[in-house]
Amino acid sequence: MADQGVDLSGLPKEVRDHLAELDLELSEGDITQKGYEKKRAKLLAPYVPQMSPGVELSLPDVQLSPGHSADPSPEGPEGPGPSTSSASRHHRSHRSGGARDDRYRSDIHTEAVQAALAKHKEEKMALPMPTKRRSAFVQSPVDNGTPPDTSSASEDEGSLRRQASLSAALAQSLQSPDYWINRSVQSSSTSSSASSTLSHGEAKTQPQTQPPTTSALADILAITRIESVPPDVTSSTPQERGSRLDLPPSTAAVRGMSRGQSRCSMLDTADGHRKGVPVNSRVSTKIQQLLNTLKRPKRPPLSEFFLDDSEEIVEVPQPDPNTPRPEGRQIIPVKGEPLGVVSNWPPALQAALARWGATQAKSPALTALDITGKPLYTLTYGKLWSRSLKLAYTLLNKLGTKSEPVLKPGDRVALVYPNSDPAMFWVAFYGCLLAEVIPVPIEVPLSRQDAGSQQIGFLLGSCGVSLALTSELCLKGLPKTPNGEIVQFKGWPRMKWVVTDTKYLTKPSKDWQPHIPTANTDTAYIEYKASKEGTVMGVAVSKISLLTHCQALTQACNYCEGETLVNVLDCKKDMGLWHGVLTSVMNRIHTITVPYAVMKACPMSWVQRVHMHKARVALVKCRDLHWAMMAHRDQRDTNLSSIRMLIVADGANPWSVSSCDAFLNVFQSHGLKPEVICPCASSPEALTVAIRRPGARGAPLPARAILSMGGLSHGVIRVNTEDKNSALTVQDVGHVMPGALMCIVKPDGPPQLCKTDEIGEIVLNSRAGGTMYYGLPGVTKNTFEVIPVNQAGAPIGEIPFTRTGLLGFVGPGSLVFVVGKNEGLLTVSGRRHNADDLVATALAVEPVKTVYRGRIAVFSVTVFYDERIVIVAEQRPDASEEDSFQWMSRVLQAIDSIHQVGLYCLALVPANTLPKTPLGGIHISETKQNFLEGNLHPCNILLCPHTCVTNLPKPRQKQPVGVGPASIMVGNLVAGKRIAQATGRELGVVEDEGLVRKHQFLSEALQWRAQTDPDHVLYVLLNAKGVAVCTATCVQLHKRAEKITSALLERGGLNTGDNVVLLYPPGIDLIAAFYGCLYAGVIPVTVRPPHPQNLAATLPTVRMIIDVSKAACILTTQPLMRTLRSREAAASVNIKTWPTIIDTDDLPRRRPPQLYKPPTAEMLAYLDFSVSTTGMLTGVKMSHAATSTLCRSIKLQCELYSSRQIAICLDPYCGLGFVLWCLSSVYSGHQSILIPPLELEGALPLWLSTLSQYKIRDTFCSYSVMELCTKGLGMQTEILKARGVNLSCVRSCVVIAEERPRLTLTQSFSKLFKDLGLSPRAVSTAFGSRVNLAICLQGTSGPDPSTVYVDMKSLRHDRVRLVERGAPQSLPLMESGTILPGVRVIIVNPETRGPLGDSHLGEIWVNSPHSASGYYTIYGEESLQADHFNTRLSFGEPQTLWARTGYLGFVKRTELLDASGDRHDALFVVGYLDETLELRGLRYHPIDIETSVSRAHRSIAESAVFTWTNLLVVVAELAGSEQEALDLVPLVTNVVLEEHHLIVGVVVVVDPGVIPINSRGEKQRMHLRDSFLADQLDPIYVAYNM
Repeated sequence: MADQGVDLSGLPKEVRDHLAELDLELSEGDITQKGYEKKRAKLLAPYVPQMSPGVELSLPDVQLSPGHSADPSPEGPEGPGPSTSSASRHHRSHRSGGARDDRYRSDIHTEAVQAALAKHKEEKMALPMPTKRRSAFVQSPVDNGTPPDTSSASEDEGSLRRQASLSAALAQSLQSPDYWINRSVQSSSTSSSASSTLSHGEAKTQPQTQPPTTSALADILAITRIESVPPDVTSSTPQERGSRLDLPPSTAAVRGMSRGQSRCSMLDTADGHRKGVPVNSRVSTKIQQLLNTLKRPKRPPLSEFFLDDSEEIVEVPQPDPNTPRPEGRQIIPVKGEPLGVVSNWPPALQAALARWGATQAKSPALTALDITGKPLYTLTYGKLWSRSLKLAYTLLNKLGTKSEPVLKPGDRVALVYPNSDPAMFWVAFYGCLLAEVIPVPIEVPLSRQDAGSQQIGFLLGSCGVSLALTSELCLKGLPKTPNGEIVQFKGWPRMKWVVTDTKYLTKPSKDWQPHIPTANTDTAYIEYKASKEGTVMGVAVSKISLLTHCQALTQACNYCEGETLVNVLDCKKDMGLWHGVLTSVMNRIHTITVPYAVMKACPMSWVQRVHMHKARVALVKCRDLHWAMMAHRDQRDTNLSSIRMLIVADGANPWSVSSCDAFLNVFQSHGLKPEVICPCASSPEALTVAIRRPGARGAPLPARAILSMGGLSHGVIRVNTEDKNSALTVQDVGHVMPGALMCIVKPDGPPQLCKTDEIGEIVLNSRAGGTMYYGLPGVTKNTFEVIPVNQAGAPIGEIPFTRTGLLGFVGPGSLVFVVGKNEGLLTVSGRRHNADDLVATALAVEPVKTVYRGRIAVFSVTVFYDERIVIVAEQRPDASEEDSFQWMSRVLQAIDSIHQVGLYCLALVPANTLPKTPLGGIHISETKQNFLEGNLHPCNILLCPHTCVTNLPKPRQKQPVGVGPASIMVGNLVAGKRIAQATGRELGVVEDEGLVRKHQFLSEALQWRAQTDPDHVLYVLLNAKGVAVCTATCVQLHKRAEKITSALLERGGLNTGDNVVLLYPPGIDLIAAFYGCLYAGVIPVTVRPPHPQNLAATLPTVRMIIDVSKAACILTTQPLMRTLRSREAAASVNIKTWPTIIDTDDLPRRRPPQLYKPPTAEMLAYLDFSVSTTGMLTGVKMSHAATSTLCRSIKLQCELYSSRQIAICLDPYCGLGFVLWCLSSVYSGHQSILIPPLELEGALPLWLSTLSQYKIRDTFCSYSVMELCTKGLGMQTEILKARGVNLSCVRSCVVIAEERPRLTLTQSFSKLFKDLGLSPRAVSTAFGSRVNLAICLQGTSGPDPSTVYVDMKSLRHDRVRLVERGAPQSLPLMESGTILPGVRVIIVNPETRGPLGDSHLGEIWVNSPHSASGYYTIYGEESLQADHFNTRLSFGEPQTLWARTGYLGFVKRTELLDASGDRHDALFVVGYLDETLELRGLRYHPIDIETSVSRAHRSIAESAVFTWTNLLVVVAELAGSEQEALDLVPLVTNVVLEEHHLIVGVVVVVDPGVIPINSRGEKQRMHLRDSFLADQLDPIYVAYNM
């Protein structure tokens, strides 16, 4: 960059001013990064020293930090010793604008953090770095592709001083940590600066040839929480700083791997049949690393858990016996000095103004500055009085008419004035007081969607404000609608705007006088306050409180008439209003206001004003001290000896100490006296709580408290002795205010008095405090009317106290100490941490330039019964991925070390994207809101649930499996419960149709139909237009089958019993080919044809089935035959080894000599092959007997006979879909209208319009068809209705599936198409499995399917507990249809094989004459076959043979009656046993976790989960823009933790359509898992949760 070698302090003043303005523009976002760099380079060009290209003069980290000016001498030019040079070197720098209150500056703390990190340097941990797709993230909203900025992005108030202290740490970390731990103990005011200065000198002596991307610290600091870690080889000693981590840019292996280490590892995956797959991928290496990280013990020792069966989910941590407990006596309330009575104190504040306006009209009241810091105008007391009078008169008499004034005394009015216009604000405020209307000062809204504008709307609403006063200039700047009206701000009530510039005000008539009553308890003004949740409330201050507060401040600060005061604070609220507007007028003080905008442009302006006006009092924040210190080199001759009181408004923040010290250090030589620094504590509710009075010259300064952070987190005060790193140095905020009484009470629960060594909330009783939250009586009571109680719970008196929201204690000599605020309190596992302390620690970890302008937000979110800490920071535009990750890992470590608390989430967002408060800070509650709603759009994120969630319930120990005497059956009961079993109705004796008695074989049934009813149409095939392209009568089908038989016998050279593959698109050819095979005595195997556009994925499955079934021949169509032999096919399979292929498009005309008749019904009829969701290919053998019984069972259940018509929209290749498509019509004689599901993709309404056109009563479809209709036609019901689609004819619409019924889908379908006449009772589901193709099928006669709600917690323990609808953690399940005739099911424990009671979840076993007769396996694994097909119960009914379905479910007896009048037993299918996830000893069903995940964020289209080793991996498809990808990570982690008590190990965000789904609409989770491990998903982002 251009300014690498420029010493900015040496530049001419106007150049420096220009630079400051540029910085301001950049931070406000008024200029792009590119424009900024151009202009900056131009300004600096004349001053850049010409250097030879090879010379690099600065340390890599340089960035103009104070210690690295271009002057290489070890000490500053001014003087020999560290004390003076400390001041100059530490703070010489370019002054800068910035947005963050610099509240956290502490060299001691920075050193402590570096020490804590250095402790870990030996044990570096390899964290898996997230994988990110390159395109995914636009770095910063300001600029997309500008070159990285290295000039000023981090130079706000904060980073400058941080870098100084870091360069200190650089040098020190190369020495032993003890060296500087000892130094940091001396907490005298000079040690912090002095120690860091010494080190600047040393830092300069380092060799400067280091590569620019690493810093010494990078290697010294470890990367993450350490307990026991394998040694790391990348950097062992500080000397080898040159060694970089070996990370090729694209295939990035994992950081911290040595170069020699092989990246290809053999991974044993969890399922046994895929052992030893070489997975050469970064994914698996990263997961391995993650596992290594997680193997280490967690911090809190897991105590003995109880096993919960009911509500007790969470592990309640047992109290640690070593926890420090308060030991002091109960505190006694502390009284302030009495409030003196001064004879000439006015009866009301307005009276004071009237008095000065009349007697001291020429006396200056207020001087305002312009943007450059020069005085703009001075308002005298005379002018202030006359303008305020005019405004009061105008407000009461000139708005509206005489009879209907717009404002009456007591009405609330909003004051909307910018900080840069204090005079207008003063006039408006006093004008309101004189008119006796109540002013409500608020911030100027900048845009319609301002951060928090809704909350301001809530305030205006609760205060009943409908009128706003503003200046003409401000009104012009407000956002307008196109027709010039002011926009309606989000959440605001309707407002009337009144401009108060003098030219619009009316001079009061001679006889008009304002009414100035003696101060009473009516509200004088309302000051806004934002709560922790972001709600903005109005604190009402009564007239008497206002006056008393001014008197108390006058007495405490010893204000004298005519003094001069410099005010840098916001004059609309808080100390800026109380001192700078109210008390100053009471005492005729001359106030000089320095607005925020001036401070940004000229940080020294307030110091110059003090010097020029010989001001006696200055009112500042730490930020202002710090800025002045940074810029003080410009002003050699400033003199601050006139100051008698330097009031530090945020002195109650523990981190103010070092700013005060450092400021004193610098300006003591400019006449600043140490005793004038007066920190104070205030709160919106209680106003000023305490203030330090200026000390006497030479008196010893008040003592500091050095407290142990560990003690603080338990709420007790312990002087820090043991661990120097976790100390907090706190300064007192003086004594309680005159006339006030103070107690310390417990912050939560009843307001019990604390003990003397306990931290509590400060409560105050005083006439000078707020009186209520205006318009909110409920909240008021808990805050303004607190009566403290003693240990016994008895109130200590009558008088009410007000909660201040400050946490602290009373020290020796009744000095008040504040250690934090209630709103910054994070309570994690019962320990309290302060958000500010965590920010300070995070900021002290800054060796890599990561955080933009020090902007960091810390808040907590409640996840799984505890608060979890989240840190969000803005990332510099030029920070690399590496740097950011490095920084995040170190922050984790530092916070763990110093605060002993785990972080839940760390997120980096692009610069300038966090919501801002009016003064440029971070709007915490909006940030939190964005985080929880998934609107934060981070560019880097790290979640650490494994390390910080320590309250998970104990993993369940499985009981050993054994069948003891206790489980022997007693009658029909098992331990008092019904045995879980259910039976379909009897198959009965065959009716006298002659058909089935004569023909046990389907081939004979077809021949019989062709003879008896030749022209009856069995099948109609429709195309996409709904036109019948092909029909088949009984005789046509029979004849076509015969021709195929001839072809087989002629060309195939087949033997009876050979297997023949049928490869056809869905249609009538497939049916004819099937019967052709039966006629020829060969065994048909239907196979889904390969997809011509996607041969590579679909052809191998075809090949596999052909090979496994040992097919002797393939029957197919000509186009498919060409495909099988094509060049494209050759790319994925060996096409030379296909068996004989016969195309049936052109067949011989001959009939076969005779048709085959099987000798017995037990012979095989066909093979049914299917790929399960777990990726297993299984073929089952269906005998003739089973096939005809199945058809008969379906016929009875659905009442199918030849006059009926059904519509089928299913794939006809396996399971029940095949049976309905090819077999059922031939058996029962009904007509089937066939709709190939593929046709729906081009013509969505095809299926529904067919139902309507043919008036179909019964239809069968798949989930994918139903989903297509729901998603594609859901919005078009009106159009369909107009086209005459009417579904009122549909009596049953059955979804054919082998899974748990998808309740939400079926319900949406019913609701959506209710308008087309679809009965809500029509939709139901069927259930089949591999061992039995149809177990349940909702028929026409059975009761409607019932829905139950079960408790998910119990379900994980394999128990079934019914709960009410809407109960927490409840899961709705729908019955899978009525059990088919002839089928018995029983629920069995899969381990013991004993029958279960009906309150248990177990495996569904089935006994039925139509079960398959076994797996078709080449190797004849009889054991497997016997196990699944002919199994006996271990006790109970040992003679019956059962088939195991592999599905878990339960049976419940319902209130409904079945056909025979008995109570109906319903079978509920919960999930496939092989797909369940065993985690923490509990059983989870992937679909339940996926349902939660899909609800987590609006942009998640679909999700899938699987486990690998013992990590839960969640894959989510992102339907939104890629910048939302990282928003999903915390939301997915939260929802799974909340609802399933599981910690997600890896979150993978992918494009829509990546999760593979099979033809039945089921997710192929195992395929997904394999693709993930083989690194084939091309994910947008992969997050490895720690």
